[in-house]
Amino acid sequence: QVQLVESGGGSVQAGGSLRLSCAASGWSMKTQCMGWFRQAPGKEREGVASISKDDVPTYATSVQGRFRISKDTAKNTLDLQMDSLTPDDTAMYYCAADFLSLCVPSRMPNARYRGRGTQVTVS
Repeated sequence: QVQLVESGGGSVQAGGSLRLSCAASGWSMKTQCMGWFRQAPGKEREGVASISKDDVPTYATSVQGRFRISKDTAKNTLDLQMDSLTPDDTAMYYCAADFLSLCVPSRMPNARYRGRGTQVTVS
């Protein structure tokens, strides 16, 4: 059974940084696609970043240059480093995983496996 558990959310002032982490069990990061998506109140889910089995990262335009996705296959964890945060980044952030040949952020909101999310608030 695949389980994804996010951590690291919180409240931060604009311009600050946060690092999210996703602990995966029952899932091999070495062989499949993983990523993050977010959902703000009253808005649709938005793919944020993805990383392929070959460690190729892809970012949504809205976070390009500010966020960095990485994975540690030894620990089976997926991280999202978020810098230069703005109030527009306020949302619930979710970890996602799927068997995708095309591993891109837009595929993350409907991924086969999703965590319960961690809240990020930027003021």
